[in-house]
Amino acid sequence: MAKKRAKKKSAAKAAPVKSKAKRAAAKPAKRKARAEPAPEHQPKPIVGSIAWRDLTVDNADKVRDFYSAVVGWKVLPLDMGGYSDYCMIPPASDQPEVGVCHKRGPNSDIPSQWLMYVIVADLERSLEQCKRRGGKQITPIRPQGASRYAIIADPAGAVIGLYEAG
Repeated sequence: MAKKRAKKKSAAKAAPVKSKAKRAAAKPAKRKARAEPAPEHQPKPIVGSIAWRDLTVDNADKVRDFYSAVVGWKVLPLDMGGYSDYCMIPPASDQPEVGVCHKRGPNSDIPSQWLMYVIVADLERSLEQCKRRGGKQITPIRPQGASRYAIIADPAGAVIGLYEAG
C-alpha cells in the first residue's frame, strides 16, 4: 500500500496543475451510476431460487397495517384496477420484498397463507412433473408481464407458486 501511495504522490508532483479549472479539465469525467442495468444486461433469474413471497387475504388493508407496525415494512400500493394490493419494503431498503394481496380478482382462488414463488425453467414441464408425482395444480397458468406463474400443492398438501421468468 505504502509503495502505491508513494508512486501516486510522485506522479502528481511530476505533472503539477496550476488552477482549479485546469485540474477539473485534467480529471476524467465522472460516470453517472444507473439504478439498474438495462433489461438486456439483467442477469437471468436462477432456476430453483425464490422469486417472490405473497400473502393473499380477505382484508389486505388490515394485514398491511399489521405487518407495517409489527416488522416495520414500508408500503407501496399497487393498483389492481379499482383496489390496491401492496408491495412491502424492508425499513433499510427501497426494494419490495413481499406482497400483501386482496383475495379477489386474479387472486380469488389463492390460499390465504404466505406463499413463495420459485423460479422454474419450463412452467408446463414443472406442472406436468407436479401432477405425475402426486401433486395438484391449484391455479391455471397466469401471465405477469412477460413472465408466467401457477400455484401447486405438493403430495403433503403444502402450497407453493411456480414462476417462469419471461
